[in-house]
Amino acid sequence: MPSSEEVASGTRWALLVAGSSGFGNYRHQADVCHAYQLLRSNGLKEENIVVMMFDDIANNTDNPRPGTIINHPQGSDVYAGVPKDYTGAAVTAENFLAVLLGDKNSTSGGTGKVVSSGPEDHVFLFYSDHGGPGVLGMPGESNLYANDLIDVIKKKHASGGYREMVIYIEACESGSMVEGLLPLGLGLYVTTASNAIESSWGTYCPGMVPSAPPEYDTCLGDLYSVAWMEDSEVHNLKRETLLQQYLDVKDRTSNHNTYEAGSHVMQYGDVELNSNPLSMFLGFDPAIADGNGDLIIPSSANGVSQRDADLLHLWSKYRRAKDGSDSKREARERMMNALAHRQHVDESVDRVGERLFGSKAAASKVLSTVRGSGLALVDDWTCLKSLASVQAFETSCGLLGQYGMKHMRAFANLCNEGVDVPRMAAASAEACSSTAQAL
Repeated sequence: MPSSEEVASGTRWALLVAGSSGFGNYRHQADVCHAYQLLRSNGLKEENIVVMMFDDIANNTDNPRPGTIINHPQGSDVYAGVPKDYTGAAVTAENFLAVLLGDKNSTSGGTGKVVSSGPEDHVFLFYSDHGGPGVLGMPGESNLYANDLIDVIKKKHASGGYREMVIYIEACESGSMVEGLLPLGLGLYVTTASNAIESSWGTYCPGMVPSAPPEYDTCLGDLYSVAWMEDSEVHNLKRETLLQQYLDVKDRTSNHNTYEAGSHVMQYGDVELNSNPLSMFLGFDPAIADGNGDLIIPSSANGVSQRDADLLHLWSKYRRAKDGSDSKREARERMMNALAHRQHVDESVDRVGERLFGSKAAASKVLSTVRGSGLALVDDWTCLKSLASVQAFETSCGLLGQYGMKHMRAFANLCNEGVDVPRMAAASAEACSSTAQAL
């Protein structure tokens, strides 16, 4: 293991990704902007940090503080100075993989900045978004699948693209992005906000303790994300190790091991790397060289499931709107549409299962199966991508959307049962009306 001084012979690189859009997903871009400010204050150069975010939050008409983004109820603006490397339609799975690999020629629509790291360099990747079993969301329709992420990391390692890499993933079922897929010996250490079968959590939400400021109707951050960043801001990162941060973040994200409004933070890969100081990857701020780690977390701190945070946003907008106003009616309509979409997706998946396996009980057994710990979600990733696609399911039953990612395990189980695209397409056509649409 290299010492903290030896890292100076290489370069610290970082890739920061917010994989969502829309003001209801404020927290993901807030997380990424905060991470950028943290890394810059710790000495990483802008040229060595790549930022991918849709960039529709700071100047959104719903933003009560135009031009700014905060990640804490009393926090300062974290948006100022954040580079616009890949925004809008350029935030895609394809660009993400090319940027991580360092393949500038395969990027499109952005600045072309990539992680051009070499064999002595240390790479940090932070990803904040919605997720589902084996998948992370992107603002468009092209999600990031676990096997594609692992394949690119293998390629980067084989080509001498880094000395050591650390990945932090904030998403529901984020453990499934690496569990059963990540071989040892890649010089890679990963922590995830949740295990392979549970939601991650938003925090600093309206009505919670601590709450977002009263003018906000959306969550300001994600529990795991703000935990690692706020922990980093009060510790001497030349002294604190990856393991120490993992344990601190795990305690906070689990609500002090009660798992009430919290999730299981996990670690994967070459776990022995967790003895490294955080400064190797996150840099070091001399201003907190004597930091004692006295981060005060209110005992009543809580959160909301990532998958319900958009409903909380819509409910807050409805509650705050003036009775009888157009904005009140619009907020109610949006909330009812969101609920109807959820019901439609859930019922469609169930009906497809019934047509494939003959009964509700038989379908439920297949769709809800969870493979044993340490096993990958699916054997055939091409099948998984096909069954959940427009070709097989969405043409008849409508788009899954960010909520529908929760059903990726069901699609994976269908693949593991030998269901192919023609059978899936036929069952979907039979199960869903010809007028099915994304709500």
